[in-house]
Amino acid sequence: MDKVKYYHIITYGCQMNEHDSEKLAGMLENMNYKYTDQLEKADIILLNTCIIRENAELKVFGKLGELKRYKRKNPNLIIGVGGCMMQQDQPVDEIYKKYRHVDLIFGTHNIHHLPELINKIEKNRERVVEVWDEADGLIPDLPSQRESDYSAWISIIQGCDNFCTYCIVPYVRGRERSRPLKSIVKEAEKLAEDGVKEITLLGQNVNSYGNDLKEKVDFPLLLEALNKVGKLKRIRFMTSHPRDFSDSLLEKIKNLDKVVNHIHLPVQSGSTKVLKEMNRGYSREYYIETVKKIQAEIPEAAVSTDFIVGFPGEKEEDFEQTLELVKELRFDMAYTFIYSPRSGTPASRREDQVADKVKKERLNRLMELQNKISYEKNQNLLGTIQKVLVTGPSSSDENVYQGRTETNKICFIDKRPDLIGKIVEVKINSAKSWTLNGTLINRVKI
Repeated sequence: MDKVKYYHIITYGCQMNEHDSEKLAGMLENMNYKYTDQLEKADIILLNTCIIRENAELKVFGKLGELKRYKRKNPNLIIGVGGCMMQQDQPVDEIYKKYRHVDLIFGTHNIHHLPELINKIEKNRERVVEVWDEADGLIPDLPSQRESDYSAWISIIQGCDNFCTYCIVPYVRGRERSRPLKSIVKEAEKLAEDGVKEITLLGQNVNSYGNDLKEKVDFPLLLEALNKVGKLKRIRFMTSHPRDFSDSLLEKIKNLDKVVNHIHLPVQSGSTKVLKEMNRGYSREYYIETVKKIQAEIPEAAVSTDFIVGFPGEKEEDFEQTLELVKELRFDMAYTFIYSPRSGTPASRREDQVADKVKKERLNRLMELQNKISYEKNQNLLGTIQKVLVTGPSSSDENVYQGRTETNKICFIDKRPDLIGKIVEVKINSAKSWTLNGTLINRVKI
């Protein structure tokens, strides 16, 4: 009997990377590898990397240094590094030269070649570097080993054409390539048959879906098609670009019963000057008008956003405009980041970089304001009934279970193992800035 072989995958970065890791796991499972959470037990360890922020990059190098001891104990251990970071020459060269215990380097465009790359290493015991400069069409449909039985990602568009001046994504993920509508619907139908209640549609800009296809389809039409998938209960999507947020999309969100009332609409800055220099394609006024239209049409909707603090050339008055925008629009949630120069992007070459001390001070002011608003918004939910998809034990207390509301807010309830993967009605009893606490008030609904 053949020895059981084990794999372990470490993921950095966004939901697109998490989904890619599920595909990597699916291919390894098809090769008869089994998952282990113990690094010392693994026969293959893969790092799926991110390059959006410098911190993620430093974590990868730190982890690679740590993995060296596992290679010493098990010389047959295969260590591989893939993902966005590998689409740039400098990190690839550094890893190849300095981290001799790394056997495999691959990129975002050729993850579907993982089985043959591993076979080559196993057969010849040689290091393999295979990074494609460009995507050769769409990455084919791949097996996926999901962490959840009831929630799943679906990639609908790969790459990005926006070229924001701070962002490396178009260079490492390639230009936009939309999947055919029928392929996406077929995947959603299969997932629903397998018991998945909730899907999240992924793309760097889901609003661009269909622009590159011969068939006349767009994102609102895709939502309409997916809403007809019988056993599916919830449809989420991210990320949505403000410039392309249409009245047609708003109408679908409002009227399609399975599309949740949560819209993630990254603004990045409240200053029109900074937005122009970021190449975001919209003004402060346009963004405010768009969000107010959403709030008027769907008052119960939650709107979340992203901010980048300390973009090159950002003055105090620009940042003040960001704070004023937050006060005016009162987001439910905001994900705030300090600007991190990415080699190869136009913004990284600017000489008017903002000092780290100033960036950190501004970030703290923004977070303090947003946390206060999030707390106040959540206090308004006290006594209300929310439909919560229960996901399992809380990471901090196994005696408490957690789930997500339709508006993507984390909600804690008493431990009930029989509720995992089910949507239940919960009465909200208390709330903090980022979480809700509630009591089950009804039998399982779905």
